[in-house]
Amino acid sequence: MSVYSGAVDVPDLLRALVVIGAAFVIGGIPWGVIVARLAGGPDPRTVGSGRTGGSNMMRALGPRWALLSGLLDAGKGSAAVLLAFVAGGGPPVAVLAGMAAVVGHSRSVFLRFHGGRGIAPSWGALLVLQPWIAILIIPLFAGVILITRYSSMGSLVGTATAGVLLAVSTAVMPLDPWYFAYAVGGPALIFAFHHDNIARLLAGTERKIGTPRSTPPAP
Repeated sequence: MSVYSGAVDVPDLLRALVVIGAAFVIGGIPWGVIVARLAGGPDPRTVGSGRTGGSNMMRALGPRWALLSGLLDAGKGSAAVLLAFVAGGGPPVAVLAGMAAVVGHSRSVFLRFHGGRGIAPSWGALLVLQPWIAILIIPLFAGVILITRYSSMGSLVGTATAGVLLAVSTAVMPLDPWYFAYAVGGPALIFAFHHDNIARLLAGTERKIGTPRSTPPAP
């Protein structure tokens, strides 16, 4: 599917819609909740922020299980993009599928449209779209967290940097223009899903790494 190809190809359009819908459902698989149940630990929705992503899994079950659920969540983004390419959708569908997985993760159909912040699946999608950028931002993400002890700060800085690098790469290499959509849309979604974290960072009340696991979920 090209950026513009004249008349609408109905089979291609239907295929794209199916892939994007499947990506949304894949993104909604609540690995944090599943891993917590298999591990016999507390449901992450009852701890800390009440989210199901990696940082709250760290509070609920510790680093080992948080890493496992984070990798599985990243796999959702990768799977969504790979599905689009395998289905022959090309960059337009791959980009939209990646973003659909991020939305599905944060607004999971399996958790009454609740979920995580979208960091892991957005990184997983980027890993397929531009692997070198995904790998490059890992030390930046980790370094910001180690220095500030704010998981959300690492996520936001890493996401913004990845968006800039992808936009520059798209213009310089060049890549398919649709990659600009992920360079802008991916970070926009992440920042939107971190709106309460951003408010707390600005107010100086954001949770730092090391918050007790028993902390009740934020409203």
